[in-house]
Amino acid sequence: MDAIVKNFPAGQKQARPTQQEAEEAVRLLLRWAGDDPTREGLLDTPKRVAAAYRELFSGYEQTPEEILGRTFEEVAGYDDMVLVRDIPFFSHCEHHMVPIIGKAHVAYLPKGRVLGLSKIARVVDVYGRRLQTQEAMTAQIAQAIQGVLQPRGVAVMIDAEHMCMSMRGIQKQGSTTLTTTFTGAFQDNAAEQARFLTMIRR
Repeated sequence: MDAIVKNFPAGQKQARPTQQEAEEAVRLLLRWAGDDPTREGLLDTPKRVAAAYRELFSGYEQTPEEILGRTFEEVAGYDDMVLVRDIPFFSHCEHHMVPIIGKAHVAYLPKGRVLGLSKIARVVDVYGRRLQTQEAMTAQIAQAIQGVLQPRGVAVMIDAEHMCMSMRGIQKQGSTTLTTTFTGAFQDNAAEQARFLTMIRR
């Protein structure tokens, strides 16, 4: 899928900018916004913003394969749906670099192996902590779990508010966007899709 972003700096033609270059870019934006980066309240802002960006976009430093690598086979024959719902996340719109805030619901149908439940939330964070579109993020989570775990199917729903709609442009606060992706048995069986959708709303 074209929207899947490889780890930085893999695939990049230029080396990652230095901390000093990042801070200078922030100073330039402060001046462009109309403020004075040399005034007292903004003196340390470039350093703080660079540190915040390193944390906010730490998903580029991680791979879902590493997170999902350890699985468990002692499941006493369990093969029904595993669902982790209401996973809170934040991301940033790749078009305006403003926040996306929402919840993810992720389910899979095991085929002999299961994941530690925290791994699912961590995969959501890996893709959330990158510049994103909600559509791509939904597909990426499903494809990562399907590709590594090879379950009978994966279902993902994301419900999120986009600050690019709330803070700017049309400025419609409180509106949310729903996206879904289904693989395997979830894609092929409408009853499994319906069961997933029913369970996340209980």
